[in-house]
Amino acid sequence: MANDSGFVITKETWENMDEEQRSWILFDTMQRNTAEVRRLRKWNKTTGLAGGVLGGIAATLGLKWGT
Repeated sequence: MANDSGFVITKETWENMDEEQRSWILFDTMQRNTAEVRRLRKWNKTTGLAGGVLGGIAATLGLKWGT
C-alpha cells in the first residue's frame, strides 16, 4: 500500500515477497532517502545563508545605532 511518504509494508507482506521484490523496494527506499537528504542539505544551506545575511544586517544596524 502506498501513501505520500512512500510504501508502508507490513511484516506479513514482506515475508510473502520474493527476493527480487524486496530488492526493488530497498532500492527505491534508498533512492527516496538520498533525494530527501539532498533536499534537506540544500534547504539547510539556503536558510544558513539567509540567516547569515540577516544577522550581518542586524549587526551592522546595531553598530550604527550604538555609535
